[in-house]
Amino acid sequence: MAKFNLFSEDSNKSPLARLWRKFKNNHPALVGLWVFIAFSILAATAPFLAPYGVNQQHSNALLLPPSWNEMGDVRFILGTDDLGRDVLSRLMNGATYTFGLSVVAALITTVIGVLLGTFAGINKGIRSSFLNHLLDVTLSIPSLLLAIIIIAILGPGLMNTVWAIILALLPQFIHSIRNLIVDELGKDYVTAYRLDGASKWHILSRGIFPNVYEYIVVIFTMALSTAILDIAALGFLKLGAQPPTTEWGAILAENLGLIYLAPWTVALPGVLLFLAVLSTNLVGDGLRKVLQARKAD
Repeated sequence: MAKFNLFSEDSNKSPLARLWRKFKNNHPALVGLWVFIAFSILAATAPFLAPYGVNQQHSNALLLPPSWNEMGDVRFILGTDDLGRDVLSRLMNGATYTFGLSVVAALITTVIGVLLGTFAGINKGIRSSFLNHLLDVTLSIPSLLLAIIIIAILGPGLMNTVWAIILALLPQFIHSIRNLIVDELGKDYVTAYRLDGASKWHILSRGIFPNVYEYIVVIFTMALSTAILDIAALGFLKLGAQPPTTEWGAILAENLGLIYLAPWTVALPGVLLFLAVLSTNLVGDGLRKVLQARKAD
């Protein structure tokens, strides 16, 4: 009896299987995907895996360097801060805030953006015109500046930061989805659907969305990388997460005065931010290249 292979020639007839086959040949994107998955697992499990409490202080272990340093301690792999708190535990817990909340914000933005972008794309007249003019105004403002303006209205805090980022990312997402829908509406297969008397919902669900869901994933990864940077930036500016919250940007701001005395307390959250954004961008870039190749075929 022949064994079933998920990526056999038959399964490669599936659009998703063909997408994966091309994507895995892009090695930087594949590495980015594994790093992205690792951050996702860490964000979900950090509270259970962290060796110490995030605010647990060890008065006899202040400003210990990482364990590979001759002055380090194996009990604290990445060292401790000026209050004797374990850096590894705080960084692991921070993944839940910086990376996890960014995923939540990007997902909510995706759902709302797809709905409003589709509405703007399939409708014409005053309603669509008003939404397009509103998008033009908001798109002229950088997302971080728009988030700061919203935070100034809502007030600082972690949850307000999430809502601010959602509202700041929405204009670009709606604009991108609207352009996707408008492009698809001009294609021949949509005309054929209309000639058959298909409703707008039927055209969207059976025709347009199956052809654009990969592009929505790419837009999601772009929104996610922006959300990670914005959450960290607002935390660093002390407009987002407030100490002693372990959000990576807030940790950077809290330890900035120790950059010469204990550089690991600043460098390590910076490295994690870099890796999180880089992995997300690599995945998004890999998907974009795959989609371009598919379009060329």
